[in-house]
Amino acid sequence: MKEIKIVDAVGQVLCHDITQIIKDVKKGVIFKKGHIIKEEDIPVLLSVGKANIYVWEKEEGILHENEAAEILYGLCKNDYMRPSEVKEGKIEVIADADGLFKLDVEKLCEINSLGEMIIAARHGNTAVKKGDKLAGTRVIPLVIEEYKMKKAQEIGAGKPIMEIIPFKHKKIGIVTTGSEVFSGRIKDTFGPVIISKFSEFDTEILGQTIVNDDRKDITDAIISYIEHGADIVVCTGGMSVDPDDRTPGAIKDTGADIITYGAPVLPGAMMLISYYDYNDKKIPILGLPGCVMYSKRTIFDIVLPRIMADDKIVKSDIYKLGQGGLCLNCEVCTYPNCGFGKGNY
Repeated sequence: MKEIKIVDAVGQVLCHDITQIIKDVKKGVIFKKGHIIKEEDIPVLLSVGKANIYVWEKEEGILHENEAAEILYGLCKNDYMRPSEVKEGKIEVIADADGLFKLDVEKLCEINSLGEMIIAARHGNTAVKKGDKLAGTRVIPLVIEEYKMKKAQEIGAGKPIMEIIPFKHKKIGIVTTGSEVFSGRIKDTFGPVIISKFSEFDTEILGQTIVNDDRKDITDAIISYIEHGADIVVCTGGMSVDPDDRTPGAIKDTGADIITYGAPVLPGAMMLISYYDYNDKKIPILGLPGCVMYSKRTIFDIVLPRIMADDKIVKSDIYKLGQGGLCLNCEVCTYPNCGFGKGNY
C-alpha cells in the first residue's frame, strides 16, 4: 500500500476502514476497506481529517475483489438473469423471469475448491420467480492473483454453470380412477388438490374424467386427453400394489416409456413418471400416489417444476432423491425453504 494525497485518490482502493465520529451523534464506518474512492467521497474524507490516505498500489497480475466478483458472476450468468450492484466485493445473481433453476453442481464444487473464491447458490431443480436471489459471488481476500481467476474460467469452459428454463403454458387432463368414486358412493377429493397445485403455474385444465377400475377404460381416458391437446395427463387413484389397483398397468398399456414406478421419497413412494410420444412431443403421464391428496408437500411438488419447464426426468434423477427425500412434517410448513427434495437432485 502507499500513501497519497486525498485529492489524487479518485479511483484508488482503500486499504482500511474510515471511521466518522460526531460527538453525541454517531460513531461508525463511513467507508470500508476495499471501497473504490469516488469524486463525491473527497469532501467527506476531508471532513474527517483525511488529507492523505493509504490505498492499494495496483500491481500487474493482481485483481481487486470487485473485479474478481465480476469474473465469478460471468461464470454464472445466463439468459433471464441479472447482476446486483457490486457491494463490498460481492455480486448477487438475480432471476429475471419465472422458471426452473438449473445448477451445474460439479462445476460449482470445482470452482469453490480452488480456494479464496466462492459461489454460494440456491438448490438446483427448484422453481424461482422473477426477482429471486439465485447466488452470491465474491473472493475472500481484498485482492487476488489473476491467474487464480483464470483457473475458475477454465473450469467454466465458456458455459454458464446456471440456467433458468422458463415455465411453459400447459393443458392438463386429469383421469381419476376408482369404482367408489365412479359409482358416486364417495365424493372425489383428489381433483381439487391437483387443480390447486397446477394453479401455481400457467396452466389450463381441460377436464377431469372419472372412470371405474377397468384397465382399458383408464388407458382410453388417458389417450383421449392426449388426442384432445393435453400437454400433461395426471392419473389419481389405484396406484398401490394391490391386485385391484389397475392404474400403473393402464399407463403402461398406452405404450408410454415408464421412467419410474416408485421413488425414495416419503411421502410419495408410489409415484409413477412416464412419457408418451405423440406428434414429436413427449407427453408426461403421471400416476400420483394417494399421499398427494392429503399431505402438504410430496414428491409431486418436487418434480412438478421440471415437468412445467419441459426438463425431462431420467431414472438417475429419481435415485438421487433419497438424500433429502424424507419430509419431516414440520408443524409449520416452510417448503420450498427446507431440505425436502434437495439432496443431490
